[in-house]
Amino acid sequence: MSTSIDSTWIDACDADDIEQEDVLRFDHAGRTFALYRSPDDEYFATDGLCTHEQIHLADGLVMGDIIECPKHNGRFNYRSGEAKGAPVCVNLRTYPVRLAGGKVQIQLG
Repeated sequence: MSTSIDSTWIDACDADDIEQEDVLRFDHAGRTFALYRSPDDEYFATDGLCTHEQIHLADGLVMGDIIECPKHNGRFNYRSGEAKGAPVCVNLRTYPVRLAGGKVQIQLG
């Protein structure tokens, strides 16, 4: 007997909508996500709000594989979601991302 995981891939944006080493806000079903394009042209997704004070990470600064929150400069590794600098101490949730037909898709479920 096999168990299947219910998951849905959602079109978030066009691949070209995100510059390298940048972040883009994506809202879906009442939730906010942040989409990233790394310096080596890979795509990633995390929850879109800082775990410290719920500030939109898309307004922050991307440096390498780090997103810095615009309010208190807390830092996360967007590849792993790991909290990397005070005042943040709670990791971000990350989501699988794929490219399909020129679209960045995020897996929810």
